[in-house]
Amino acid sequence: MTAPAAAFPPPAADGGIVAEVEALGARIASVRAQVGRVILGQQEVIDQALITLLSGGHVLLVGVPGLGKSRLVETLGSVLGLDCKRVQFTPDLMPADILGSEVLDENADGRRSFRFVPGPVFCQLLMADEINRASPRTQSALLQAMQEQRVAVAGVEHKLPRPFHVLATQNPIEQEGTYPLPEAQLDRFLLQVDVRYPDLDAERAMLLATTGAAEARAVQALTPEELLAAQALIRRVPVGETVLDGILRLVRGARPETAEDAAVREHVAWGPGPRAAQALMLASRARAVLDGRLVPSVEDVAALAQPVLRHRMALKFSAPAGLSLGVVIDRLVERLG
Repeated sequence: MTAPAAAFPPPAADGGIVAEVEALGARIASVRAQVGRVILGQQEVIDQALITLLSGGHVLLVGVPGLGKSRLVETLGSVLGLDCKRVQFTPDLMPADILGSEVLDENADGRRSFRFVPGPVFCQLLMADEINRASPRTQSALLQAMQEQRVAVAGVEHKLPRPFHVLATQNPIEQEGTYPLPEAQLDRFLLQVDVRYPDLDAERAMLLATTGAAEARAVQALTPEELLAAQALIRRVPVGETVLDGILRLVRGARPETAEDAAVREHVAWGPGPRAAQALMLASRARAVLDGRLVPSVEDVAALAQPVLRHRMALKFSAPAGLSLGVVIDRLVERLG
């Protein structure tokens, strides 16, 4: 599928990508405006969610209940025109409730055959609400879908629609009735976005906007075909050697085996794999385009270090009480200069 010519003109012999990026920037500005009409006081969260979608990835939204995580996902689906489905993760949820299952049918001749009934994962935007309230067995049902955009049921593989994104919400693991996501599952998420409480002005505006006779509604500003074209364009955005070196230094510096920082070698149990470097490369490009720039910078890498790395690392149990992953990542970012 390709985007309409008016939105994304074909590459020209000279500077064609510049015009395409400018056109995309204008469309994304419209998307941000529509989402901002509904989601107040969470601009950084909105931007990081859009960066994830432009990069073709999945996002994990972490925060206490009531901060608008589910509403953000619904709004993004509406603004982007995506076929959106929601699964409420609970302890009794089974993998077949997500992927689908085969049922036995009998035709008029009395012959029996199995028929596959697709589950809610067969959509373009899957909201996995409170994903860490389901058992690890059910959580792992999304592993193949998130990485390969297909699922295998009863030995038969079924392709998922394109684009396909999982936007999952998660309650803090300290709350009752939660199961920590396996490391392999966490690594599938391009970004982990921490959703925090809004500031005073934003909460005041939210109260006035959401308790009146009518609430603001977002309208569609992009199509699925345009989103696919945007994702393809993001992969064509040039990346300089300085940015590439910064990504490698940051990711390799977060691994105990290759770290220069003594605190990483001593207190980090495991560091990010190559998928983290890929995430930084794509997300840095998307952040630059979102900001109206053609070429990403080291500042983009630094700004995305926390949401890309914090769910791909773990501290040892022996780490000092005052040391957190956020502190470790900040120290690594400082080394980028």
